[in-house]
Amino acid sequence: MSHAQPRDLSHSNVRIALMAGAMGLGMLGMGYAAVPLYEIFCRVTGYGGTTQRVDAAQAATVQTTSRVMSVRFDSNVNSALPWAFKPENAVDRVSVGARDMAIYIATNKSEQPVVGTATFNVTPVQAGKYFHKVQCFCFTEQLLEPGQTMRMPVLYYVDPAILEDPETKDIEEITLSYTFYRSKDGIAVDPAKSDS
Repeated sequence: MSHAQPRDLSHSNVRIALMAGAMGLGMLGMGYAAVPLYEIFCRVTGYGGTTQRVDAAQAATVQTTSRVMSVRFDSNVNSALPWAFKPENAVDRVSVGARDMAIYIATNKSEQPVVGTATFNVTPVQAGKYFHKVQCFCFTEQLLEPGQTMRMPVLYYVDPAILEDPETKDIEEITLSYTFYRSKDGIAVDPAKSDS
């Protein structure tokens, strides 16, 4: 009787350890899945001012309205990125539904090639699901050579559905904001000079 009890406890401890290990692996997997799932959720709902991405064919089907709205352009650069970055024009007046283009200007102030990537959002945040980008420099990383200045276009429109939503129908101005960060690896590689 005294010998059976430790054997049962040992079996129980192994089971608990396996369950704890499985839960730990499950939580790790959920951690990796959380970021892409959150990004999909933000894109679908416009949560947190996340803008929408559409193709040119979809944009061509949108009807322009007579309602005019201001779009303000904001620019920021993380301190680890040696770039100057600003909009060519700080504000634009656009007809809701009409495609328009904004230009941002970036300059690499360092003496080496630098790769940057931009994050973005709009305010008020409720407008995110109605702010559609057709083309944007923010869709890919950008490489600037030493001292290089680049004009970076954003082709966008404000979906006319914004005028039918009780939460957004009275919005008169949307701010599109970008923040440029140094790319994850922080190293710009010239494919023409690589050995591969």
